[in-house]
Amino acid sequence: MQKRIFTIESNDPVARDTFRIVLRTDGAVAVRSGQFVDIALPGFFLRRPISVSDSLPDGVVLYYKVVGEGTKVLSAMAPGASLELLAGALDAPASTTPTHTVAGLGSGFHPEQCREATLLIGGGLGAAPLYLLAKELLAAGKKATAVLGFNRADEICLADELRALGVPVHIATLDGSVGTKGFVTDAIAAVRPSFDRFYTCGPLPMMKAVCKALDTPGEVSLEERMGCGAGFCYGCSVQTAHGPRRVCADGPVFDKEEVLW
Repeated sequence: MQKRIFTIESNDPVARDTFRIVLRTDGAVAVRSGQFVDIALPGFFLRRPISVSDSLPDGVVLYYKVVGEGTKVLSAMAPGASLELLAGALDAPASTTPTHTVAGLGSGFHPEQCREATLLIGGGLGAAPLYLLAKELLAAGKKATAVLGFNRADEICLADELRALGVPVHIATLDGSVGTKGFVTDAIAAVRPSFDRFYTCGPLPMMKAVCKALDTPGEVSLEERMGCGAGFCYGCSVQTAHGPRRVCADGPVFDKEEVLW
């Protein structure tokens, strides 16, 4: 692990209470889909873990929702301001000049487990890490379809970005303002996409319903409150089929069969 200073390039609202922030640093960045970074905010003791939506050569793109005082402070920070991030480190080969490439924290998704076609299922900001996953899948020659769920139309985010990659996107809203009225499971039943593996991130009840409704293999990205974000405090532990596992270090991505709903 390493602490690295990043500079805010942009920090813009993109949906209801939702922001897209682009952070740049003075070195190389290599983050896999499903991994996260842990952000230190001025005046707050605990860091804020946020999934990486896209990995840039020297930075990351994150989406976050203003839900408390910490994210409210983050939303008010202007371009040019600095943030300290806790992230992973990749050491360069011994034959090269020693450097520490910034990597993500935790274990990410496994796009190589998809044979031909996948279904990406996001609830709210659970759509964020699916963007980088979609890029990885498409680069490997796989097909991807996305089903995203939101409460209402003004909360929708990342749908256009996924479509720009060439991924068909189907929307479910609880109030029926866009797409299928109801849950992502209703949209999946209506669309009936073809896939051999699914990947999902979002609220726990949504992912539980998805895993019970779909017989195909899949992976889930869990969200838990974190203390250290590095596996030391065990504050984010969850019970799995293999015993207690730390979401920050052993996850946040687990096979659906591992999770004890």
